[in-house]
Amino acid sequence: MTQQQPVTKSTKIVATLGPASSSEEVLTQLILEGLNVARINFSHGAHEVHGETIDTVRRIDGELGTYTAVLADLQGPKLRVGEIAGGEMDLVEGGTLTVKVGTGEGKDGVVYTDYEAFAADVKAGERVLLDDGKLALRVQETNGKNTVVCEVIHGGPLRPRKGLNLPETKVSLPCITPKDAEDLAFALEKEVDWIGLSFVRRASDILELQEEIKKAGKHARVVAKIEKPEAIEDLDAILEATDAVMVARGDLGVEIPMQEVPLLQKEIVRKCMAMGKPVIVATQMLESMIESATPTRAEVNDVANAVLDGADAVMLSGETSVGKYPINAVRAMRQVIENIEAKGEVQYPERPPLSPDDERFISDSVCYNACRLARRTNAAAIVTMTFSGYTAIQVSSQRPSAKIYMFTANRRVLSQMSLVWGVYAMPYTKMVSTDHTIADIKYILYKAGRVREGDFVIHLASMPIADAGMTNMLKLSRV
Repeated sequence: MTQQQPVTKSTKIVATLGPASSSEEVLTQLILEGLNVARINFSHGAHEVHGETIDTVRRIDGELGTYTAVLADLQGPKLRVGEIAGGEMDLVEGGTLTVKVGTGEGKDGVVYTDYEAFAADVKAGERVLLDDGKLALRVQETNGKNTVVCEVIHGGPLRPRKGLNLPETKVSLPCITPKDAEDLAFALEKEVDWIGLSFVRRASDILELQEEIKKAGKHARVVAKIEKPEAIEDLDAILEATDAVMVARGDLGVEIPMQEVPLLQKEIVRKCMAMGKPVIVATQMLESMIESATPTRAEVNDVANAVLDGADAVMLSGETSVGKYPINAVRAMRQVIENIEAKGEVQYPERPPLSPDDERFISDSVCYNACRLARRTNAAAIVTMTFSGYTAIQVSSQRPSAKIYMFTANRRVLSQMSLVWGVYAMPYTKMVSTDHTIADIKYILYKAGRVREGDFVIHLASMPIADAGMTNMLKLSRV
């Protein structure tokens, strides 16, 4: 085992891997700089390449003694235009653009989309946005089968394979497309920790994906990507169903008015903390670092605000997948996180258990009081013994001032917890007695330099320990 990642920050970093970051050398540096979750974007790249990247992450983890989570992000029903002759078509404001269903090459005011139900789904008067909203059209007429005539509202150059958004249209595509089904099967075979579901519209989309994972007998959990107006309408039910959430501000800011995104981001983060669901803030956080070695001050503020809001994780996309400075980007993000956590007022939501009739009431009560006790004693660590990770997530969602160390005999959740705010997981299989385990774990943390002599440590466990039941015990002790 070589140099290990320091436990300095509570907010986690998700970074998208790609040509700029998939080599063993760069990936090792990213993990040492503070990368916690490796995002594999299935919108691009072949399975063979993604498989090699995942294997590289696991190999580096083995060498460093780290536990990096792998998030497989499915493309979802992403709509695009097809190829364009000459690589570009100029759309002129007030002119017309005809969109046909098919796979032809676009030219002379006609482009194609492989979205078969396009002409049937759109209606006259609805907006059609291209290239992340840079170009805007309005539907003039549709034949309901294969041809839609649009007026150009905002013109400019249209390039091949650019995204197509329909903010006012009920899209009839399934949430898991045939491509997604293939990508999902591959990702589950590679034992990824998290599956990102794009363009979620309703809670049933989440349940459908969870059912597929369950049928495959895998441990992966679901990240619901909030980027459609329909998702906002059904937000509470989606949060109830999902395991984690991503505020995907790119498509969200195209589908809804961009000025509504900041407060919506804060609302989603707040609701996720209240429900104990990890939440990622994503898209364009340090976008300028694709080309620049340093971020803009506005980008630094954006990351800082997400940390202050209490997000579990902040995410890098093109900055690390195709950017010129992937290591700088992760380092810059870590530096902002560490500074804000040391000096800023990160949200500390105290969340009493809801109802004594809830089956988790005892566990939730112990977690709630552990966080209150940590603040009052200025404890250095909260230690949870957990098999599923439930107590670690519950403690984390209340954003305690103490570091959270999760010890588990379940190796499958070790890397999964790397997405969760403040949680650092360690394997532990000895189950002699509660007293012995508490003393042993305290010694492990002391030897690793995670706690010092005189520090207070709060332990959560279930008694009797051999039953590995729900958490029902809290103990405060001193190192």
